[in-house]
Amino acid sequence: MESSYIGNSAVVASVQGDVTGDKIPDRIFLTGEKTQDSPFIQDITLVVRDGKSGKTTRVALKENSGYNPTLFLGDFMGNGTNQILIRIDSGGSGAFTFDYIYSFLKNVPQLIFDSDVYNQEYTYQVNYLDFYRVEVISNNNKTKYMLDISLRGPEYLNEIYDRNGVLKEPIQGFVNPLSALFPVDVDTNGIYELLAFQKVAGRYNADALGYIQNFLRWNGKRFELFNQYMGIYGTDI
Repeated sequence: MESSYIGNSAVVASVQGDVTGDKIPDRIFLTGEKTQDSPFIQDITLVVRDGKSGKTTRVALKENSGYNPTLFLGDFMGNGTNQILIRIDSGGSGAFTFDYIYSFLKNVPQLIFDSDVYNQEYTYQVNYLDFYRVEVISNNNKTKYMLDISLRGPEYLNEIYDRNGVLKEPIQGFVNPLSALFPVDVDTNGIYELLAFQKVAGRYNADALGYIQNFLRWNGKRFELFNQYMGIYGTDI
């Protein structure tokens, strides 16, 4: 059984599998400093112990504090070796996450997915329109989604529209940073794709309109978009 500590840091997550490409299982850990009487963890670090040599490699994470850090091993690159998916909940009001994928082939760490880079690449515009509509524009793939909000209820709508359904003033919503990242094997070939969720909000964060759902696939150099959906929230009637 593995010790619950590596050095002076607590082990907060661990998995086993070949990430170096030699077909020998390796041990992969996340270590961190636990906060007394709180689930908050600081100084979260990726640690890989090579199964063949016993060599230990530590990788500092860009965003290394948060809640519920998790590990997942899967082949995202299609090279027959596992890569390491790390997820950390930010704990903020926006409920976004810090997500990283590392390749560790031949014991060389390579960051192949960074949620900060993703958030810079996948940006959106959210505009309220006359007659109870909201348009969501995905800048990355130049795609527009049109939402009908006419069933949101008179109290909500009367704050935004006059009796003729015309906007009282221009209103822009927003899309949160990455809030969930899931490994999915869409075509069941043993190679994982990514499903990324981003919350679409109206005038404030609790005014949820739906989720952008982006499917990403490794193209040999980076993860690229190959499918996108706009999921909407239901409304009581």
